[in-house]
Amino acid sequence: MGKVLKIALLQIRPCLTLEENRKKGVKACKEAKMMDADIALFPEMWSNGYRIHSRPTEEWTAEAVPLDSDFVRSFGNLAKELDMAIGITLLEKYKGGPRNTLVLFDRFGSQKLVYSKVHTCDFDVERSLTQGEDFSVCSLDTRQGEVRVGAMICYDREFPESARILMLKGAELVLVPNACPMEINRLSQLRSRAFENMMALATCNYPGSVPDCNGGSTVFDGIAYLPGEEGSRDTCILQAGEQEGVYTADLDLDLLRSYREHEVHGNAYRRPDKYELLCSDRVREPFIRADCRRKRNCEYEKE
Repeated sequence: MGKVLKIALLQIRPCLTLEENRKKGVKACKEAKMMDADIALFPEMWSNGYRIHSRPTEEWTAEAVPLDSDFVRSFGNLAKELDMAIGITLLEKYKGGPRNTLVLFDRFGSQKLVYSKVHTCDFDVERSLTQGEDFSVCSLDTRQGEVRVGAMICYDREFPESARILMLKGAELVLVPNACPMEINRLSQLRSRAFENMMALATCNYPGSVPDCNGGSTVFDGIAYLPGEEGSRDTCILQAGEQEGVYTADLDLDLLRSYREHEVHGNAYRRPDKYELLCSDRVREPFIRADCRRKRNCEYEKE
């Protein structure tokens, strides 16, 4: 095994207040450091535990915190203290309305990436959020050297374009905070995004004790084939159960980079000149643009 990047997924249950979540988050990061992690990732919107359902909009939007808040800064300071990168998530206070945001601090406590969810779930309460504008990739200095890291958040995985853009920007590892049930189809999406782009995806979900969540945090390393071995291999190197806890996975960076140099996926044989429709507002099937809202029982009703 070459350079090994240890990724910690903080699959933990949120508390009821910002300060309680800060303290519990600090404790989980310290536990990750005790496990020798290089990066610790929180589930989606940790600052308020993604508690935006069944509550008045004005109540949960008032819980948004700015990027320069004590809450966010405390995790930057902690990253420096622990010599470990931390991906902290929050309901960000933002002009025009709050955003669903990830802030990635490197092991020196420097803010390296701020990503806000581009594909907000506008069929549900997330219609009150401000969408992010771009997919970002940064060069993250870790104890294993520089790693190109990008981010998606939950529903972003439903769109292959999200991961594809990150791949084209050079991402080797994509961090994916999450807050929903991780069932076979969503897990298959993550597996596919890793396979087709030859990059690792690390997804951190809330445990099963949180409503509408079931744990199942995962890491897919994106390496489908190994030299000298017949057939493909399982790219899933971690799948947690439902229980609350800190789960770690070892990502072999040298193996991933060698694979990306020699395999045929990713950008090797793309035909972007044939993809014009992907960048157009034109659609060929009217149901794609249907103005409908999905309910939890999988039925549809008109807005």
